[in-house]
Amino acid sequence: MGFLPISKEDMSRAGTAQLDFVYVIGDAYVDHPSFGHAIISRVLEANGYRVGIISQPDWKEPESIAVLGRPRLGFLVSAGNMDSMVNHYYVSKKRRESDAYTPGGETGRRPDHATVVYGNLIRRTYKDIPIIIGGIEASLRRMAHYDYWSDQLKRSVLLDSQADIISYGMGEKSIVEIADALANGIDVKDITFVAGTVYKTKELSHIYEPVMLPSYEDIKADGKYYAESFTVQYQNTDPFTGKVLVEEYPQQIFVVQNPPQKPLTSEEMDAVYELPYMRTYHPSYEAKGGVPAISEIKFSLVSNRGCFGGCNFCALTFHQGRTIQTRSHESLIKEARLMTTEPDFKGYIHDVGGPTANFRHPSCSKQMTQGVCKNRQCLFPKPCKNLYVDHSDYLKLLRKLRALPGVKKVFVRSGIRFDYLLADPDETFFRELAEYHISGQLKIAPEHISDAVLSKMGKPGRTIYEQFVQKYDKINVKLGKKQFLVPYLMSSHPGSTLKEAVELAEYLRDIGYMPKQVQDFYPTPSTISTVMYYTGIDPRNGKPVYVCKNPHEKAMQRALIQYRNPNNYDLVYEALVKAGREDLIGFDKKCLIRPRKSKKDREIFKNKDAESIQKNQQSRKKKTIRNIHRKKNK
Repeated sequence: MGFLPISKEDMSRAGTAQLDFVYVIGDAYVDHPSFGHAIISRVLEANGYRVGIISQPDWKEPESIAVLGRPRLGFLVSAGNMDSMVNHYYVSKKRRESDAYTPGGETGRRPDHATVVYGNLIRRTYKDIPIIIGGIEASLRRMAHYDYWSDQLKRSVLLDSQADIISYGMGEKSIVEIADALANGIDVKDITFVAGTVYKTKELSHIYEPVMLPSYEDIKADGKYYAESFTVQYQNTDPFTGKVLVEEYPQQIFVVQNPPQKPLTSEEMDAVYELPYMRTYHPSYEAKGGVPAISEIKFSLVSNRGCFGGCNFCALTFHQGRTIQTRSHESLIKEARLMTTEPDFKGYIHDVGGPTANFRHPSCSKQMTQGVCKNRQCLFPKPCKNLYVDHSDYLKLLRKLRALPGVKKVFVRSGIRFDYLLADPDETFFRELAEYHISGQLKIAPEHISDAVLSKMGKPGRTIYEQFVQKYDKINVKLGKKQFLVPYLMSSHPGSTLKEAVELAEYLRDIGYMPKQVQDFYPTPSTISTVMYYTGIDPRNGKPVYVCKNPHEKAMQRALIQYRNPNNYDLVYEALVKAGREDLIGFDKKCLIRPRKSKKDREIFKNKDAESIQKNQQSRKKKTIRNIHRKKNK
C-alpha cells in the first residue's frame, strides 16, 4: 500500500490505465483519517474502486483538471476540511495570512467558493461526466443559504457548481451507493434514491409525500420565509424521522434533499478508521516543509462523531447530526499503539474526542430507533429528563490509553460540554480529567455570561457555568493542583447589545481574567445563529432579535472583552458612554477604565472621584473606630 496516485506516472507504476474516480480537493493531499478526502478515497478503494487525487488544481488552467485523464465513473469534488471562505477570511473579511491545509502554509492556492469553481472547471473540460460534490462546504450549502461574504442569499451549491449530486454529511455510505449505481450503468440523473444526497430534477412524480420548502424566489424576497425554510430543514436532519425536502427554483428546477444517511455502527466506524492510511501528507510536500495542519491531528484520536449539544452557532447538526457515533475501545487502542511506533511520537496523545469529547453514546435510548426529538434539545434550556448521563465508558477508554507502553500523557483537548459533565452525579471522570488529562489549563466554551445572549446561542445559563467553575476549583484544591480554566468567549452574537457586552466585561473584571483572543460571531452557512444574523428573526419562535452588523459597534463589543488592553481604550470609552455606563469610568476598583487625561474629562469625573475618596476615608475611619472598641472590650 502507498499513497493514492496524483500523476500519470503513479498510475503507470500501479498498472492503472484509467481511474474510476478522480477526487479534486482544495486541501493538500493528506492521507490521514482526520481529512475527509482521505476517508472517502480509502472507503471507495476498499470497495474495489480506483481513486486518484488532484490537489489544489490551478483553477485558471483547464488542463489542470485533466492531469489524470478522464475517470471511468466520475469526478468527486471537495473544497477541503474547511469552507473555503472561512479558510480565506477572518470575520472582518480581511484575508488570512496563512493556510494550514496548504504546503508550507501558503495562501492563494485555492479559489473562493472552491466547490463552485472546481465544478465549473470540470464541466467545461468534461461536458457530460458525473460530478459528485461533498465535504463541509457543499454539505452546509446544499440548499439556498445566506452567504456572509457577499451579504446575499445564494442558490444551492448544486446548481452553481453544475454538479449532479451532493453527498452531504460524512458520506461513507452514500458515496459507495452512488459508486455502485454508476458502476451498474445507472445514469447519474436517475440516482435519486440514495440517503444523504441532494439532486436536481424537473418533476416530482417519483417522490412520495415531499415537504415543499418556500421557493428560492420567496426566501429572496422576504427573510421570514428563509427563517421558516431553515426551521423545517433543521427539523429534518435526523436519518430516522427526516423527510424528503424540495426547494423550487425558476424555470421549474427542483432541488431535492433526501434524508441523511444512517449513523455508522461502531463496527462500521472502526472499519473506516482502520483502512490503510499513510497517516501523513504526500511526500511531494516535504520540500515546502509539509502541511501545517498535520501537527494538530497526527497524534490525536477521533473517538466519536455527532453532537447533541445543539449550539445555535455551530453547523454540526447540519453536517454530522445529533446522533452520537463511536469507535470501539479496541479500535482506538490499536490506532494508539500504531502512533507509538512513529519515529516522531514523543509519548503524548494530543486528544481523544470529537466534536464534543465527553459524548460517548446517544443522549437517550430511543435515538437509534426513533431518532432525535424535532422540537426539543437534549441539553437546552436544561438537560432533558430522559438524558442518559454517564462518563464511565469514556473514563475506561482514557484509563486504557494512558496505560499503554510508550504513552506518557493522554490529553483531552476537544470541547468538554460542561453542563453535561455537571449533570453526572459521579465525580470520578471530572476528578481524573483534572488529574491526568489536562496540562495546567482546561479550555472551556461558556461563550458569554449574559443569559439573554446565551438563550440565543442555545447555551446553558450563567449559573451553570459558575457551578462548573466552583467544582473545577474544588477538585483541583483536593488534588493539590494549581490549574486554570481558559474560557472561550464570543462577541457580537445575535442578541448581544452593548448592554450585554458591558455585562460580560464586568464579569471578566470580577474574576480577574483577560482573554488573549476573542472571537467575533462568524455567520457561516446553515446555522440557526446565521439565520438570526441575516433575517433579524429567531427561527425557533419567529420573534425579532437584535443583530449587531455595524463594524464599529462590533469592534466596541470585542474591545470591551479586552478592556485592559491600552489599544482598546478609545473603543471601550465610547462603548461605555453609549451604553450609559459612565459609572465604569473612574478610579474605583469596580471601574473598567480610568478617565481620559484631558481637562474636560478630569472635570467630569472630579466630583465622582472626590466622592469616592471621601466614602473610602469614612469607611476606613469607621473600621478604625470599631477596632479600637473591640480592643477596649477585650
